[in-house]
Amino acid sequence: MASSAQPARPEINPWLIAIAVMSSTFMEVLDTTVVNVSLPHIAGSLSATTDEATWTLTSYLVANAIILPMTGWLAGRFGRKRLLLMAVTGFTAASFLCGLAPSLPFLIIFRVIQGACGGGLQPLSQAVLLESFPAEKRGQAMAFWALGIVVAPMLGPVIGGWLTDNYSWRWVFYINVPIGVLAILLTQAFIFDPTYLRRERTGIDYWGIGLLVVGMGSLQIMLDKGQEEDWFGSHFIMILAVLAVVGLGGLIIRELRAEHPVIDLSVFRNRSYAVGTFLMTTVGFVLYGSTVLYPLMMQELLGYTATHAGVTNFPRGMASFIFMPFVGFLVGKVDARKLLAAGLLLTAAAMFEVSFFSLDVGFWDFALPLVLQGAGLGLIFVPLTTVSNDSIPRERMGNATSIFNLMRNIGASVGISSVETLQFRHMQTHINYLGQHVTEASLRTQQTLAGMRQTFIGKGVDAATADHRAHAALWGMVQQQAAMLSYNDVFRFLGWLFLVMLPLLFLMEKPKGKGPPMAH
Repeated sequence: MASSAQPARPEINPWLIAIAVMSSTFMEVLDTTVVNVSLPHIAGSLSATTDEATWTLTSYLVANAIILPMTGWLAGRFGRKRLLLMAVTGFTAASFLCGLAPSLPFLIIFRVIQGACGGGLQPLSQAVLLESFPAEKRGQAMAFWALGIVVAPMLGPVIGGWLTDNYSWRWVFYINVPIGVLAILLTQAFIFDPTYLRRERTGIDYWGIGLLVVGMGSLQIMLDKGQEEDWFGSHFIMILAVLAVVGLGGLIIRELRAEHPVIDLSVFRNRSYAVGTFLMTTVGFVLYGSTVLYPLMMQELLGYTATHAGVTNFPRGMASFIFMPFVGFLVGKVDARKLLAAGLLLTAAAMFEVSFFSLDVGFWDFALPLVLQGAGLGLIFVPLTTVSNDSIPRERMGNATSIFNLMRNIGASVGISSVETLQFRHMQTHINYLGQHVTEASLRTQQTLAGMRQTFIGKGVDAATADHRAHAALWGMVQQQAAMLSYNDVFRFLGWLFLVMLPLLFLMEKPKGKGPPMAH
């Protein structure tokens, strides 16, 4: 049996609803980056190694990844408003408990609770926004929502570092409490379940839930720990890979046959949604992959401090911040597929620009590609979300946004793991190639070494030590050049990845500009 949800409240200004859901989304996204800079302090305070402390990140991501795809099903059982209130309240309480954690095991347990409660916040808020605004204003609503997604991770390391340096790592978690309380009050006041959303009293798909836990949990741990454990050279990673394949493969088969699936995969019959979800997975791959590469390249090769690297990345966030409201205004007036094409081209151009960098680049050399990438992402996020969900029936919106956000997160996890591995392996290839040409038999090598020896001797070093230091310095130059070439290769790969995606836009249907009526 099903019971009717709470009556709709169409008199509520949809922008008040947008502010309500944005507060909870901002809090959850902020927490994905705010903890990273505090790991050394957490490890020292709780008498743990840095590797052990990274489980505070992994545990959060695993719980988040498991709950995220279940959000649509959970909303059907408990009601969207009730689930949102439960999630925000649980996230806020878990944040407070994380701050009080007396030991690392307790902190990991509280992070699991925090990740599980946070898993539903993004898809729930996205579904509420898509249904609260008429079709012609949906782009503006998504632009507002996407601003929080862009700004929160940009502020996370800054806020986390400042709180840790000036107070304690525990305040990294306490900061969520006032934001969470505000989100609870706004949700209670302005969000109501639509009339069509009925709480389902169907059987529970225990097999589906079990396979989801095993498959997604194993996949997330594998991606998070793969580079650290040398990927498939580790028995631990091999076991996780097998569990992920069996779990997720079994989940797909089960959900396609189940009468009441925990994840409704039938939304992929909608061609625009299927293509859009695949594109969003690729966007997550490129966005988060490049986000990892930029600071690594700046700090390891160019000698930037962490703060300087963060400031250098600022143009990308600002460009997205400026472009998104503008793009939100254009969605509904311009074919969203054209905006998507422009975004893909701009982002690809940014990747190709960086692929030609050398060790001589400075701050202003980074500014142009970062602005291009920020503008490109602004042109991608809003229209992609809008066009992908344009023709999804409103009663399936919660399920659709859950899968959509899950695939973006999977793309991000795969991207982060892949670019680090690609960069390392390409670096080894370039070291081998350059090493073949930097030999004692080479006249140019002999001249370079002779010049270095004279430099060291001129500083008062004896001949034997000068020779040793000259060889070490030359080898260091080879490694630096190989590293820069490997970064060039990976950025070039990311650029081609976006160009290859362009033909898929022709498979997406032109948005009709219609959609479900306002639900709140």
